[in-house]
Amino acid sequence: MTFQWTAVATFLYGEIGILLVLCLPFISPLRWQKIFTIPLWSKMAVFWNKMFLTIIVLLIVLFLDAVREVRKYSAVQVNEKAAHVNTNAFDHIQMKLFRSQRNLYLSGFSLFLWLVLRRTVTLLTQLAKGMTSHAALETQVNDATEAAKKYMAENEKLREALTGKGSSKNKESAEATDEELKKEVELLKAELEKTSSALHKANKEVTAIKKQSEGIEREYDRLMKEYGQLQDSLNEAEDKKDL
Repeated sequence: MTFQWTAVATFLYGEIGILLVLCLPFISPLRWQKIFTIPLWSKMAVFWNKMFLTIIVLLIVLFLDAVREVRKYSAVQVNEKAAHVNTNAFDHIQMKLFRSQRNLYLSGFSLFLWLVLRRTVTLLTQLAKGMTSHAALETQVNDATEAAKKYMAENEKLREALTGKGSSKNKESAEATDEELKKEVELLKAELEKTSSALHKANKEVTAIKKQSEGIEREYDRLMKEYGQLQDSLNEAEDKKDL
């Protein structure tokens, strides 16, 4: 295997390892967000888009080169079969075809997993932001609920005090205070409804992001199974060549 294809294979194995780490269930998206906000990553983020596009272009070039090689040796193999050449030449062509197919799989899976890796990091970041906003909205809802309960309790105490006093002036002032308290309670209820609707919306967004993340995990598992099957078939082909 030449240097460039050794580098592509190493890059592919690194992608698989990073994706496996990102899919670990006991590491929450909030923890990943803390890791992504480390100053070192912030400095690298400036060059992230350029690096991503550069690697995409390199992998596409290698993939197209591998496709060309596969087509080339496939056509040569057919011509050699038709010409009935000697066994050594035919085996040499078979070996070249096998290597070009291996390079095709390496570059193709590296390109695909590179796209999946970027999408996974983006979804983890979005999920962490959704969870943070969800926790903040829950705190606001709890504070608004406690304040509403407090004002309602004060209102009840004021009503009990009004029922125990017969002075008209005290009743009028108490009624004015009661009206003010009612208005404050209504305002708090309105704020509580707004906060509840915002919390409901955030829950929907978090659910949608979780579904997307689960879909990516299922697709990744399926691709890993296919990759394992392809790797087994390539190993069997190498064993046959060695024999």
